[in-house]
Amino acid sequence: MSERNGRRKTREQISKRRTPKLGYYFIVTDTKETEQNYILGLRNSIPKEFQGKLVIKVCKAKTSGLLEEALNMASLQPQYGEPWIVFDRDQVKNFDQIIESAQKCGINVGWSNPCIEIWFSAYLGAMPTSYDSVSCCNAFGETYARRTGNKYDKADANIYSKLCSVGEEEQAFDLAKQKLIEHQRNGKIVPSNMCPATTIHILIEEIKKKIKIE
Repeated sequence: MSERNGRRKTREQISKRRTPKLGYYFIVTDTKETEQNYILGLRNSIPKEFQGKLVIKVCKAKTSGLLEEALNMASLQPQYGEPWIVFDRDQVKNFDQIIESAQKCGINVGWSNPCIEIWFSAYLGAMPTSYDSVSCCNAFGETYARRTGNKYDKADANIYSKLCSVGEEEQAFDLAKQKLIEHQRNGKIVPSNMCPATTIHILIEEIKKKIKIE
């Protein structure tokens, strides 16, 4: 790319010009459709006046390749990227190792134990104890149906907006924080032992705060 005087701009100059004021989030999730739909729903909820100021890019990868893909995406524009991986404990055997490795590499982690539906439940005012993803998903589905009159669909592309309309996001933030503190007080510091719990709220709250401050 050239300036009007004919001199070419450097790649660094182009990147600086395009740097979103509120940040650029690189979010890598595993192949589950639910997480991607939720995050894309958050992105689509951003007011038009902030479009371009805050960029959220989501891509999918196999659970075993989450960290590698996040590092790859972050390396493309390291000067202003906010890399995250988002995934569930579910049946992931090396759940704790993935989280630890990511944190050592400077990658943020939005994990849920046992599954993302425990975070969805927080919108509706509770994070009930469920030690496996099936029971967790079923429990949320029952509560969701009572509150909305509709069946919960894991592939619902509008899940973010629906949760915000029937639930309380600020309440969800507080509840998720309380659960983490509760586990830590009980001596549980390893994510796989912290159930129910999630750290997705950190990502969501950070993004929403940037919009409010702006």
